[in-house]
Amino acid sequence: MARPSPVEASGGPVMGDITGGGGELRVQIAANSGGQGGKVVGAAPEKCLNRFVRVVALMERTGNALGTLAFTWATVILLGGYPTKLHSKDDFAFATIIVFLEAASHPNPTETPHKEGEELKKGEGADRQRGRRPITASSLCTAASPMSTDTGPATPNLANAQGLQHYHRQASQPAAVATTCSRLSKGDGRGRYMCCIHTVTWQLTDSSRIRACILAGLRLEPEGYNGEGDTANLFTSLQIFYGMVFAQGLLYVFAGMVEFLFSFITRRSLVRHGGFTGQWGVESVDLYYEYAFSKYMKGGLFAPERISLSNFAIDSLNSDLSKNQLYGVWMMHIFLQRHPTREQLLEKLNTSAQTMARLISMLDWTRRNEHPTIRLYAAKVVAELAKSLRVVIVPGAMQLVSTLLDTDGKPEKGHPLLDADDYQDPFVDTTVKQEKRQDATGHHQGKTQETLGDTDRLLETPNRSTRTNAQTSILRCWRKISAYWSIPKEQPLTDNDLLPALGMSIVYNLVGCDQNNLLEIDRVTDLIPKITGFTSFRSAIMNSESQQKVLLKSSLKVLQRLTRIEGEIGITLRYKISKHPFLFRNLAEILGDSSSNQELRKLVAGILRNLAIDRDIRQEIGQMQMLITMLMKAFLDSSRSFSSNVDCLLPKVAGQALVMLSSENPHNCFVMLKEPDFINKLKNMILIHDDKYIYVAVSLLRNMCLHAQPELTESDLKKLSHTLGEVLERIMDAEGAELEILIGLSSQICKLIPEEFSQKLEHGQIKRRFIKRLVDTLNANMNPSSHCPGIRRVVLEQSIYMMEYNSHYANCFNEYQMMDALSIVELTPSRAENYMVFLGDTGFMECNTPLSALADRAKELMGRQWLQGINSAN
Repeated sequence: MARPSPVEASGGPVMGDITGGGGELRVQIAANSGGQGGKVVGAAPEKCLNRFVRVVALMERTGNALGTLAFTWATVILLGGYPTKLHSKDDFAFATIIVFLEAASHPNPTETPHKEGEELKKGEGADRQRGRRPITASSLCTAASPMSTDTGPATPNLANAQGLQHYHRQASQPAAVATTCSRLSKGDGRGRYMCCIHTVTWQLTDSSRIRACILAGLRLEPEGYNGEGDTANLFTSLQIFYGMVFAQGLLYVFAGMVEFLFSFITRRSLVRHGGFTGQWGVESVDLYYEYAFSKYMKGGLFAPERISLSNFAIDSLNSDLSKNQLYGVWMMHIFLQRHPTREQLLEKLNTSAQTMARLISMLDWTRRNEHPTIRLYAAKVVAELAKSLRVVIVPGAMQLVSTLLDTDGKPEKGHPLLDADDYQDPFVDTTVKQEKRQDATGHHQGKTQETLGDTDRLLETPNRSTRTNAQTSILRCWRKISAYWSIPKEQPLTDNDLLPALGMSIVYNLVGCDQNNLLEIDRVTDLIPKITGFTSFRSAIMNSESQQKVLLKSSLKVLQRLTRIEGEIGITLRYKISKHPFLFRNLAEILGDSSSNQELRKLVAGILRNLAIDRDIRQEIGQMQMLITMLMKAFLDSSRSFSSNVDCLLPKVAGQALVMLSSENPHNCFVMLKEPDFINKLKNMILIHDDKYIYVAVSLLRNMCLHAQPELTESDLKKLSHTLGEVLERIMDAEGAELEILIGLSSQICKLIPEEFSQKLEHGQIKRRFIKRLVDTLNANMNPSSHCPGIRRVVLEQSIYMMEYNSHYANCFNEYQMMDALSIVELTPSRAENYMVFLGDTGFMECNTPLSALADRAKELMGRQWLQGINSAN
């Protein structure tokens, strides 16, 4: 059976057909988990198979118990107590032969593992502690397939034992078993030789017990004993002995028949309902069947909670054989896509730091003697677990994640003054191993289709139109049965399964999980440069354009999340990201490329918005004017129709980035004003009553008034006054941050064109309502929050500009007890109010004028008007 090649770090996915989809460890179950195209199962999918295995194991354990009791009974009671009384020609010979057959039917205990889970670790998972081999649907070709060739230690393994199952049932003669051993042992090493020995043992065991059962059946009614004297109990003893041996044989035969007839149904049902796909799914279920049987036969009959798919996957992962590890990590990937296997697995991993450490260590399995596909599925599993994983519990975990982002593409051209042509690292192997693309299930699926085609031909008559109803019904029934019991097809790998993409997915999920993960990310010096390097829009390291787009999108998503981090660690990460020498050039190319989809451009705008919150980075971005130009183009395109929510969000995010870039930066404001008719476009956004963009437009207008006043023309000021009515109307109803933004613009309009502002208040007859709204807002925000830290500041600025233009406004403010509100402001200053924006508990864009100074100025203006009123009265 061929296997698809793995996806290595830089080469991208080789399109196969395999997808599913010390310290305290805490892995929380995610609230939502997608299904892999299957239905959500209410109970554990292996529950039916476990019950079946328990029934068969119970029969066989009962048979074992009867055999042990019969052996003891014969040696102690019959041969030990009545050796001279037994008829030498029949019962003595029969009893002696049966005793030897029973002895031969018990394998040497040293040949079977005793420790729990040892079968998987040693590769002898098929060794059950019973005297016969189970019936399964696998064949010897599995053991002889390329997948069965292991690069690990030459010890018997699960695949070897599984491959012998079919031959065990057919080899009824010792010669056949010998032939099987001869075929397997050629060139296969000690591992397959040991499997042959086990097969011979199991074959002899079955033969011994069947023969003992036959002999016992012939003597169930022993003759020639009168039951008198010292032979009074001999007749009954013989009946008990022969009865136990005969019952034992019947139990074995019945158990074998039940297993032969029904084990396929339970295993195939688990394949379908457990989310398994392709031949790997069939093999995984077959191995789990062996695993469960061995557990029940070793004393786990009444402890079913210990026998589960999740335990089997963990034991396989912790095995020393790469094939077992591959099955284990592949099954974990399947389990994480479905309920309830997801919960089972996460519960086990929650208390298994060793398994987590092993799983994460697989992220760096790049050596030739390790199965490369293990690394791929380990990355897929860790990416899912990273949503609730604290990597600090696994030392060096982030370094291992960083190795997934390594690329082995074309070497970059070196600098002629730095590179030596004759230098070659003697420790570097320059040979690149090229993996071929293979289809793991194509051969199998082809056979299935061929079989169905043959069936159709058999059911067809020479003339299709003359097919009878019975034939049609049979054909329809056959197709339904074939569809139900067919193996779900394995899905091919996609570009999303690139190892660098999976690595960045792990980082993305870790960022959103735990604050301590950020410290671990920061400690890996080359991680952020690697992620930022994938923002190159036209990189030579990828093999295809589709792969490059996947990596580009992955890097942008991670960078957007990293740039939103709060606190000191966020400042550090934004600084590291911004210092990449090609970052802003790469982002500009993405924004300016017409082939870039809207989602990529939105991610770029979000990154620039988050970076621009830091003053120094804001200035650096402004030096690349093309970035501002591209953002303005994306923002001002908001008037067109959009086909999706993502397209609609791009203008809003681009506008938010422009707001951040224009804050406290006159240079960036001047660059924006170069856009033809920019103020008019912002005015229109406000007047069309579109809540998606109005607050962005209002903020941009405020920043233009605040930092680029000399560049505003008379025409710009006139258009600015046209927005005043809409702004004042919204101030009456807005709250929180929206209210702060609106008052911030109205205060600047009042400062620049006070006449128009005053006329709007007077003619609209809203002066008193507006002033009352300002005072109420001041009183309602005595405890400012990080959501709107500057709301009291903008209210004070608005009040000051009004009273500076017309002192009569002070009288109106006095009517609503503005002086009392100002006194409270002086008594309750807050350091938070010195900043315009907060990210978490860290403030940005510090204001130059303290809030207390604004309160003093407002009181001064009100006091002056009060004195003027007294003087005029006198």
